[in-house]
Amino acid sequence: MAMTLAGEANAASVRTDLGFKSNTLAANDDLSTGSVAIGFSANFFGTTYSNLFVNNNGNVTFNGPLGTFTPFNLISTNTPIIAPFFADVDTRGIGSSPVQYGGSTVNGRTAFGVNWVDVGYFANQTNPLNSFQLVMIDRSDIGAGDFDFEFNYDSIGWEAGSASGGGAGGLGGSSARAGWSNGVNTSYEIAGSAVNGAFLDNGPNALNAINRTGRIVFQVRNGSVTPQPPSVPDGGSTIASLGLALGALGLARRKFKKA
Repeated sequence: MAMTLAGEANAASVRTDLGFKSNTLAANDDLSTGSVAIGFSANFFGTTYSNLFVNNNGNVTFNGPLGTFTPFNLISTNTPIIAPFFADVDTRGIGSSPVQYGGSTVNGRTAFGVNWVDVGYFANQTNPLNSFQLVMIDRSDIGAGDFDFEFNYDSIGWEAGSASGGGAGGLGGSSARAGWSNGVNTSYEIAGSAVNGAFLDNGPNALNAINRTGRIVFQVRNGSVTPQPPSVPDGGSTIASLGLALGALGLARRKFKKA
């Protein structure tokens, strides 16, 4: 899998296709959809999938749902995962939008998108809100099972819920992670994962400013994974370089919710 950076201006990184809003995961904390159809076949690390699970906490998984809320090293998932922003999303607060997902097309190709647009954080907090998106795009025109996927970011204002140690405004604590994993022995995370303040708007690794577009495009070919950290033009920072995510499982603390 090669990674490149592309996209429109920062303010329009999240695609607004109506198809990506055709299904809604009701307002919740830590829930997931059932198995949903992608709309095409995706070869991810040698296994071809036609369905996945949309998880409220900023990721999708392939072998089953994931309710974990405190982000951990993605190598330790034990399930293939694609995570544009793995953190404790809570859409129950007044002012938060629910997670939406569904099919559309991108450049004439079948696509599946998940919108975490204007979502809050635990517990029931909505100031500030985050807006990000995953889009998977069929590239069977190149080879069976080939696909691209995009991480699109418009605004990242919080990084952790209170059950993950986040303080006022969703800052600090066990900060969000972004990347992917085969759940067995290969995992990469975007530079700034788990670093307090790194992914926030205007942070040192601000996701909404990657290559000044707010979009990362990954290319998956024949199920292989060969990340190529991109060059950043015009003397830009290296915020989009990927670091190998290795280490022990970060154990999530249990949430104690008030009645």
